[in-house]
Amino acid sequence: MRFSIIYEAQMADTSRENEQRVFHEIIEQSLLAEEMGFDVIWAVEHTALTQYAHMSAPETFLAYLAGRTTRIGIGHGVVCLPPAMNHPVKVAERIATLDILSNGRVHFGMGKGGTQQEAGTFGYQLSELQPMVDESMYLIPKILKQGEIEHDGEYVKIPHRPIHPSPKQDPHPQLYMACTRADSLITAGSRGLGALVLGFAGPDDIADKNAIYRDAYASRKAEDQVGYRPQAHLAALCPAIVLDDREKARRVGLRGQRFFVESLGYWYSGGPKPSVEDLDASEQEAALKRHKEETVAWLSEEKIEVGRHHTESFEVAQDAYGTPDDCIRYVTRLFDAGADEILFMFQMGGIPHEVIMETIRNIGEKVIPHFRAAPALAAE
Repeated sequence: MRFSIIYEAQMADTSRENEQRVFHEIIEQSLLAEEMGFDVIWAVEHTALTQYAHMSAPETFLAYLAGRTTRIGIGHGVVCLPPAMNHPVKVAERIATLDILSNGRVHFGMGKGGTQQEAGTFGYQLSELQPMVDESMYLIPKILKQGEIEHDGEYVKIPHRPIHPSPKQDPHPQLYMACTRADSLITAGSRGLGALVLGFAGPDDIADKNAIYRDAYASRKAEDQVGYRPQAHLAALCPAIVLDDREKARRVGLRGQRFFVESLGYWYSGGPKPSVEDLDASEQEAALKRHKEETVAWLSEEKIEVGRHHTESFEVAQDAYGTPDDCIRYVTRLFDAGADEILFMFQMGGIPHEVIMETIRNIGEKVIPHFRAAPALAAE
């Protein structure tokens, strides 16, 4: 089992001063996470999504983080592969260099981005991206393994060239795909890729998605394999704030959740701009419920009614807004549902740095040791 953190660089205040502060705070949080025994720091890639995600250059962030750390995994969750956004040769070069400099700590996730706002920045229509992303997805591991490439594809054409360097991990780092919908889980499983389940469903839905993914993985065909390191691995997103004061954790966590949901709705479906009201937990819940019929968000093309499918999923996750014992109970349910890795999300807009630091420390000191000790106790 793996315990990780995923970052969007989300923020309510988009001033230059706060934007810079958020990035430095994320580094401080990541350094504490390494000390506390977390396994991977994942970074998303989004462009032009104000407030929702300012993590637009994860390759730079992760390279800097790799130089400040020695053990924790360095995760692209994920690199967006439309060629004008990230050409496959440049992706291969960056991944290999990062893997060398991190001493083999890279985890490499791939995807396409989720909004027309992003696709249009690079001259694309979102609906047209999947075939070109698929072409790059199959091409990049070949470059990493062979150290050279010649390719005459529909979207990418490369004359015969040597490509340097080669990654430390042979033939390449572990590969993942961003997943939310059932068909994306089938694709990941059938291609032998780890699944980063970046939707906000609770344990029951994770169990359903895990069954779909494992079945696709078990029945995969050799000709569909992406890369040369197949792995069955499902990572589940888990928003969490873990404090000794349960009511404070719920109030702060739900406020962050509301900001996340509303900023998601703003960019994915044209909803209102997100709120930063500091209400108590019950008032935040009521505010979320008011959006049940009026806000619809799209996350990687999965229709999510905020407040019903989306918000109910978050409501289940309230167990992870609370004390360490609350978090242990909820994480247990995710592992029982089939998750191999917990993708904790703390950095939702407006949640204070000191609250995130306390959450990381509580999980590191009380939650992770509970699960690390469980196999040893079971063996006695």
